[in-house]
Amino acid sequence: MIGNPLLGVLFHWLGGLASASFYVPYRGVKRWNWEIFWLTGGLFSWVIAPWFFASIQTSDLMGVMAQVPSSVVGWCVFFGFLWGFGGLTYGLTMRYLGLSLGMAVVLGLCTVFGTLIPPIVEGTFITEIAGTLHGQIVLLGLAVTILGIVVVAMAGARKDAALSADQKAAAVAEFDFKKGIAVAIFSGIMSSCFAFGLAAGQPVNELSRAAGTGPLWVGLPTLCIVMFGGLITNALWCAWLIRKNKSAGQWVGAADASGQRPALLPNFLLCALAGTAWYFQFFFYTMGESQMGRFGFSSWTLHMASIIIFGTCWGFAFREWKDAAPAVRRMVWSGVGLLILATIIIGYGNRLAM
Repeated sequence: MIGNPLLGVLFHWLGGLASASFYVPYRGVKRWNWEIFWLTGGLFSWVIAPWFFASIQTSDLMGVMAQVPSSVVGWCVFFGFLWGFGGLTYGLTMRYLGLSLGMAVVLGLCTVFGTLIPPIVEGTFITEIAGTLHGQIVLLGLAVTILGIVVVAMAGARKDAALSADQKAAAVAEFDFKKGIAVAIFSGIMSSCFAFGLAAGQPVNELSRAAGTGPLWVGLPTLCIVMFGGLITNALWCAWLIRKNKSAGQWVGAADASGQRPALLPNFLLCALAGTAWYFQFFFYTMGESQMGRFGFSSWTLHMASIIIFGTCWGFAFREWKDAAPAVRRMVWSGVGLLILATIIIGYGNRLAM
């Protein structure tokens, strides 16, 4: 199939926008514990949305699934399970290192591992990537992405440094560099396992293509399998928290610790919106990957870069940078500019390979 890398970049930007935006509806959920709204939205993310969109956009979904070798299913679920740990430990990284340093370590590692390990394992890194001009251009785009992440993180560090004494005391109350770095490395590696799961699911894509599915949608059945692995990890953790906090009754309107009852319909609708938006990051990811040709591995870099671009925009929208000095704001926008440049470089490198 001849793809269109520039169209692929656009799809990855849409996926990044969905990823950066999915948590916004959760801000409106009232009087539900984290584990209640996270699992409720997650059912849409990991089960309902993947199977719904795969069923309407692909041909003979159940017939394709019946043909998938058990070993492929096992690897996809396994990598999805590991990816689930990455998401759960991301919050701990922010707790121990702070937003800026934590984001730099996690997303930097996630970008590098998720982008480079699949072609290294497949044995194509030297011959098709490092040994070709177009491959070297894509690697340059990866390097610019890492630089952009570092610049954005440094801007965040400078913003945090301007906090008042009381704010600083609160911010560093649980700071633990050694523990934070260990958790960040674990989170970054585990989060990158989603890319490995998609790589393991390539036989599923081929079965879906053979069944008559269009090129933009062949990756959707694989999402159903990989996300099931993520469901296992998150469901087990949420179930433990629900038991610990005795919060299951909130689903049916039980009062919270303050004695107030939640508004159920708005909460369920907001969770459904958040969960579906979260799924759309990978819905558009598979569409973008389908357009990147033999350099589909670069999709993960584009995905990470676009998440940071739109996440930073949301940060400005919610006035998180309102007290930052003008020089710091210019710095963060410089980092965003580098990330945009990186997506252009990667798209161009993929274009040359066509």
